[in-house]
Amino acid sequence: MGLDFSYNIAVAEELGNIRCGGIPMAIGVQASMATPALTRFGSHELKKQFLVPTIAGDFVACLGISEAGAGSDVANIKTTAVRKGDEYVINGGKMWITSGSQADWMCLLANTSEGPPHRNKSLICLPMNLPGIHVAKKIDKLGMKSSDTAQIFFEDVRVPCKNLIGEEGKGFTYQMLQFQEERLWGVAIALTPMETIIQETIEYTQQRKVFGQPVLHNQTVHFRLAELATEVELLRSLLHRAVALYVEGNDVTKFASMAKLKAGRLTREVTDSCLQFWGGMGFTSEVLVSRFYSFQHGFSRNQRNVPGDLPPVSGLFKCSGLDSHGV
Repeated sequence: MGLDFSYNIAVAEELGNIRCGGIPMAIGVQASMATPALTRFGSHELKKQFLVPTIAGDFVACLGISEAGAGSDVANIKTTAVRKGDEYVINGGKMWITSGSQADWMCLLANTSEGPPHRNKSLICLPMNLPGIHVAKKIDKLGMKSSDTAQIFFEDVRVPCKNLIGEEGKGFTYQMLQFQEERLWGVAIALTPMETIIQETIEYTQQRKVFGQPVLHNQTVHFRLAELATEVELLRSLLHRAVALYVEGNDVTKFASMAKLKAGRLTREVTDSCLQFWGGMGFTSEVLVSRFYSFQHGFSRNQRNVPGDLPPVSGLFKCSGLDSHGV
C-alpha cells in the first residue's frame, strides 16, 4: 500500500484502547520487532518464506534476543550458530520471548564467529519446528498474564545458511536498527492507556465524595492529574518527532531511547499516582488502573546507556556510534 512507519504508530496508539496489554504486545512483536530487519535486509526468498505469511497472519513470529544473562546488554549474548557446510548449528537459549510458545519462526540473534562482540553476531530466520528446539516453559509473570512469554533452549539445531538475514556479522547493527521501531511502538501503545487511566480517574474522583465533597475538588488531586495529562502530551510530541525523523530516513536511536526512557517512568508515575485516588477500589482488578499498575514495565533505567550524541557526563547516553556497549 506504500504506507510509511507513521501508520504503524497510528495503529499502535489505537491498539492502546484494548484493555488487555498482551494483545497489542503480540501484534507489536509481529509488526515492529521481529520483522523490520527481514524487511530491510532479507533476501527475496526469505521474505517469501517468512515475511509474506507473517504479514498475512498465517505465521506467528517471535524475536530471540534476550537470554538469562543478557537482556539489554545485547553484546553479551552467548547463543552460538556455528557454520558447518551449508548449515548453521545452533546451541544456547533465549529468555523472555514474547509469543515463543506458539511462534512459527524466530528472528534469532546468535554469535556466528569469535570476533569482537559488536561484529560477530548475525540474525537468522529460525523455523520453530526444527529438531533440537525445546520450549522449556511459559513464564508466569506478575502482569501481562495473557502474553505468551517463553524460555527456549537450542540443542544442535540445524538451519540452512540461506536463512541468514543480510550479511554475516552484521546482526548487532541490524538489531540496533530494529530496536528503533520496537522502542517507538512500545511508547505508542502506552500513550492511550495512560490517557484512559487519567480520564477514568478524573471521572471517578468527580463522583466519589470524601468529607462531603468530590475528591477532585481537592487541589492536590486536581493539580496532580493536570500535571500527568501534560506529561502524556509531551511524551506524544517527542514520539511524533522521532517518528517523523525516522520516516525521513534518519537514525533516531537517541530520540527513540529518550521516548522509551520517559514512557517507562511515566507509566509508573501515572499508575502510582492515580491508583492512590481510587481508594479501596484501586486494590481490585475491576479497574484499569490496578491492572495497568501490575504490568507496567519498561526497565527505562537501561535507556540511559544507549548510543547517542551527548557527552559521557550527561548520564543519559554514554558514547557515540554503534560501537558502544549499551543498547
